[in-house]
Amino acid sequence: MTKCNLNPTEDRVVVEKVESEEKTSGGILLPDTAKEKPQIGIILKTGPGKKDEKGNLISTDLKVGDKVVYAKYSGTELKLCGKEYLILRASDVLAVIEG
Repeated sequence: MTKCNLNPTEDRVVVEKVESEEKTSGGILLPDTAKEKPQIGIILKTGPGKKDEKGNLISTDLKVGDKVVYAKYSGTELKLCGKEYLILRASDVLAVIEG
């Protein structure tokens, strides 16, 4: 059995997408083609950070468990061990949703 362990490098983060709503506020079911691409996800892992010109490590403010909004067409989608992930640079994260 293969153990799936995805560890991002530099300032990248691994995100699990939060699925978009299946129906409208009026109760109409949406087909897959009408759903918007999700832009909200939960951070599962973070990389160690990126080094500056002097070699100093600059860590990210993002942490595991953060619910984030990311740029619409950013990152790399990946399917590993039956799950779908998105790998983003920290700079592609637009906001952290609190509460």
